[in-house]
Amino acid sequence: MGLRYLVSGESAITLEVGNEISEKINLRVRQLSIAIEKAQITGITELIPTYRSIKIDYDPCKIKYKALIERLEILEKQLSVIDIEDPKVIEIPVLYQGPDLKFVSEYNNISTNEVVRIHSSKEYLIYMLGFTPGFPYLGGMSETIATPRLEKPRSKIEAGSVGIAGSQTGIYPIESPGGWQLIGKTPLKLFNTKKEKPFLLESGNYLKFVPIDEEEFNMIKKSIEENRFQVKTYCKDVD
Repeated sequence: MGLRYLVSGESAITLEVGNEISEKINLRVRQLSIAIEKAQITGITELIPTYRSIKIDYDPCKIKYKALIERLEILEKQLSVIDIEDPKVIEIPVLYQGPDLKFVSEYNNISTNEVVRIHSSKEYLIYMLGFTPGFPYLGGMSETIATPRLEKPRSKIEAGSVGIAGSQTGIYPIESPGGWQLIGKTPLKLFNTKKEKPFLLESGNYLKFVPIDEEEFNMIKKSIEENRFQVKTYCKDVD
């Protein structure tokens, strides 16, 4: 799976890993991103991984285009011997009481309990972050709960809202407009500017939705406000 090095303006390169959306290609994106970060190449200012590529911003005063390409080509050949840790799974507690939960169940001719069971039964690959800060583009949702977007988008959706749009599911990290069918809400903050690492999620990892009741929701929310809550994670079984 050879890489394509594409010029993206005067101070950026795009590494194109493949031409389709797949877990295999996205794993390669994750491996390359980690390898580039570990290499600490002088002049690189930011890495932006996507479904099938990585945008690399660099300072041309510190490293020239040709020199950067040479470093990346060497790194590509060494990738098989670079130690890359297994992805982790982040548990996302969800209170499944969204305003559109009933519609999703009726549209798919199943009960609301079945919608919750199916939605929370998978480990979803985080392909990339975008749209709004920290919004995860997830793969792997069952088609049995796929539901069209709202005909008329809402002007305001609360941060933490969990929704479905077509065959995708996601979480709104900040308050924003949106047209997804809302089935629940998490008390976790996916984007927090007060933290050293403002994003809770990272592309290449996975997340698992965990159903909670209203009492648990309020307890978690309070512990987050008091800076006591520890997000639960575990290693992804990649075998």
